Amino acid sequence: MYEAFKVDIQNNIAHVVINRPEKVNSLHQKAWDEIKEIFEQLSDNSEVRVVVLSGEGKHFCAGIDVSMLMDIGNFSAKGCEARKREHFIKGLAFLQDCVSSIEKCKKPVIAAIHSGCIGGGVDIATACDMRFCTEDAYFTVKEVDMGLVADIGTMQRLPKVIPYGMAAEMAYTGRKVFGPEAKTIGLANHCHADKAAMMEAVMNMAALIASKSPVVIRGTKHILQHTRDHSVNEGLQYIQAWNAAMIYSDDLMESFQAFMAKRQAVYQD
Repeated sequence: MYEAFKVDIQNNIAHVVINRPEKVNSLHQKAWDEIKEIFEQLSDNSEVRVVVLSGEGKHFCAGIDVSMLMDIGNFSAKGCEARKREHFIKGLAFLQDCVSSIEKCKKPVIAAIHSGCIGGGVDIATACDMRFCTEDAYFTVKEVDMGLVADIGTMQRLPKVIPYGMAAEMAYTGRKVFGPEAKTIGLANHCHADKAAMMEAVMNMAALIASKSPVVIRGTKHILQHTRDHSVNEGLQYIQAWNAAMIYSDDLMESFQAFMAKRQAVYQD
């Protein structure tokens, strides 16, 4: 159904695959349109409880397609200065919204990263809840070598995923951070020998999350993101109101009954 992605839903797990291997999974305009559409749909799909995002072919994602960068270069020659900048801001805001659709997805998103995670690939990876990678995976903030300040989300999210000093080093140098180092600095949750081992581990994690209460998982993601962006005291006050509104769910009773009966809890979508 999509030009740049494959989407498969089984056992409450949505597997989204970036599918432009002939272009090392670089993202052209259509791909950006589709990624926003996909994650907005998955967010509201009650059948889906967790999302896995991976890449087909040689690399996870080589970032923004060169054709789009060339359009930015040609843009400087066009028309009124104010209108040029209005047009630029509109286009940039759309790309930011595309990446943010991953973060805003109500379901947890696990990135499965092999080989290159380059430029815009880092924007996408840092918008996910968790990152698994292979030993040969590498993360690089490539924009610094392209004469650009990364502007689609890396500068905003990366320092909240890893220590500020490491984020600064990556952004200033554009150097490759390979899988073992990525795990050490907290950029990756887990690092595996190869893609097959990584995908097995990712799917096991996805299945475990999918077995939990969907209401609780969605709420947990919401609260984690609120906590990240607010003070401890603000977070404590917010969870009071949130849990007062949401705690009395059918899932709460099912969890207690399953625990007492020593059986696996079964939750409705």
